[in-house]
Amino acid sequence: MSNTPPAIRGRPDHRFENWAKTYECKPALFFEPESEEQVVEIIRRARAEGKTCRAVGAGHSPSDLACTEGYMIGTDRLNRLLDVDRDAQRVTVQGGMRLHDLHRYLHKHGLALSNLGSISDQSVAGLIATATHGTGIQYGVISTMVTEITLATAAGEILTCSATQHPHIFRAAQCALGCLGIVVRVQLQCEAAFRLCATEELDHMEALLDRWHETARSAEHVRYWWFPYSDDTVVWRANRTDATPSRTPASNWLRDRLVGYYMYEFALYLSRFAPRLLTPTIERRKVAWLHQKPITVVGQSNEVFNFDCLFSQRVNEWSVPAEHAPEAIRRLRDAIRRAPYPVHFPIEIRFVAGDDIWMSPAQGRDVCYIGIIMYRPYNKPVPYKLFWREYETIMRSLGGRPHWAKAHGLVYDDLARLYPHLDEFLAVRQQLDPSGLFLNEYLRRHLLPSGKPLGQAKL
Repeated sequence: MSNTPPAIRGRPDHRFENWAKTYECKPALFFEPESEEQVVEIIRRARAEGKTCRAVGAGHSPSDLACTEGYMIGTDRLNRLLDVDRDAQRVTVQGGMRLHDLHRYLHKHGLALSNLGSISDQSVAGLIATATHGTGIQYGVISTMVTEITLATAAGEILTCSATQHPHIFRAAQCALGCLGIVVRVQLQCEAAFRLCATEELDHMEALLDRWHETARSAEHVRYWWFPYSDDTVVWRANRTDATPSRTPASNWLRDRLVGYYMYEFALYLSRFAPRLLTPTIERRKVAWLHQKPITVVGQSNEVFNFDCLFSQRVNEWSVPAEHAPEAIRRLRDAIRRAPYPVHFPIEIRFVAGDDIWMSPAQGRDVCYIGIIMYRPYNKPVPYKLFWREYETIMRSLGGRPHWAKAHGLVYDDLARLYPHLDEFLAVRQQLDPSGLFLNEYLRRHLLPSGKPLGQAKL
């Protein structure tokens, strides 16, 4: 009797749609492997049959980054905790583990990630593929917490890299957009579990611009939610604490859910019919109903870092050098005030420390991320392209870099001016995947030099 496991089968009828329902694709076959061996089997089959191969986790990227007409590997079953080193405060997990599951395991072992973004639905591999970030001027993108990455490569081999083992590959793999291989294992540096005390207080953007750098450093973690029509701005500050979990004022379903979600979505739906008239009024009502009173929350770190992102939306987010952030806000405010189109809210502003990851938007400099949004109430279309164009023009003029998960208009020549290690990254990509097994339309459109055959980036 053979001990060879049965070949993994792919589904031909799968349709992928991202979380926001703004991008979709129909891969040739969709696989859900449960082991590294099965991932390698899929890669070898794709290579033999002349197919490309992309991995997808939560599908939260608001772009076509995960899309493919080739083979798609769903990573949800690659979700095991592999190792916990309590002394070093490190954990090793499979790449498909979702963040909300990771939090549960970490809490059980008295550990936590030092910083988080707004949600915890993503897979760990997806999180680092795009250098997802939280906020805190002393804290880097989440990829800076990664100490070791294991890839299933285009050659059908398992390769582990770190700062001491294949360090050039590691620097590329810490933010690789899925084009070096399938991330099957990740080791993360954690810290002892902690609570956060977060406060929300209403301020005014003009006042904040006068004390911008002081406010950004007024707590371990600071973010702004800016309402551009009124210039009202909620300042969120969070610090580590030993205080007992609490919330003041207490949660209220009528305020937080009925008004903050259902009525807000309905109001934005109505505003589609008279956007310039109704949208500023909705903003003022939202601030008055939800943000006039200060809020204080004490809780487990991941619960305080995260918040409800509400309903379907289009988002765009770029980082600019920290010193240029006030100018970016002023110019964006001027553009919104004269714009013939509506703008949704809030605009989220976060602060991130610089790093040495080749393709990180924070590479080589402290940055401020400015994220804009246009909600899609009840999944209905909203005008956004003029706003996006104006916003991107401002960000580009200030040396901005787009968040890799978001749709943007930059191509190789643009990115080569922004990322000094781009050609080194592409050389690693060529080394690991010379035939372009892991490429898709997004990567070809943005990363590869125009008019050059595959693999001819400058070395």
